[in-house]
Amino acid sequence: MSAAPSTSETPPAAASRRRVSGIGRVLIAVYGVLALAAVGRSLVQIVEKFDEAPVAYALSALAAVVYVVATIALIAPGRAWYRVAWATIVFEFTGVLVIGTLSIVMPQWFPHDTVWSWYGRGYLFIPLVLPVLGMWWLAKHRPGRPGGPAADGADAQPEVGRA
Repeated sequence: MSAAPSTSETPPAAASRRRVSGIGRVLIAVYGVLALAAVGRSLVQIVEKFDEAPVAYALSALAAVVYVVATIALIAPGRAWYRVAWATIVFEFTGVLVIGTLSIVMPQWFPHDTVWSWYGRGYLFIPLVLPVLGMWWLAKHRPGRPGGPAADGADAQPEVGRA
């Protein structure tokens, strides 16, 4: 006779609250602030001087979109949003590494800084560190994982038979 845990299913609201509690709240808050900063910076750059560095300013706008989507995905419950969070954070980390490296190796390509230039130097290197923390947090709070939030009742898995 197998004993099923009495709380094998976690309501979506409870799962979302667990992922956005503690350090998760701080992570989401930092993503939100970075999203606002990147949106503001890119709008000013595009409106006032897009012709001076169109590639750099377009990349700042792309970074802003990534930060906005990542913030929403970290807050929203469900397996689909969890995957969106992973995709945006991995994309962000790749962007920081690629643009950061190119801005050092080929500075003529970036006559003006982007959010990710010099690995986020203009933002105290937060764009370099934040995705690492985000990936760690997501790995620790996978939907359906014992101790982690379940995206919905179908995602919850009993611990019976797990090694």
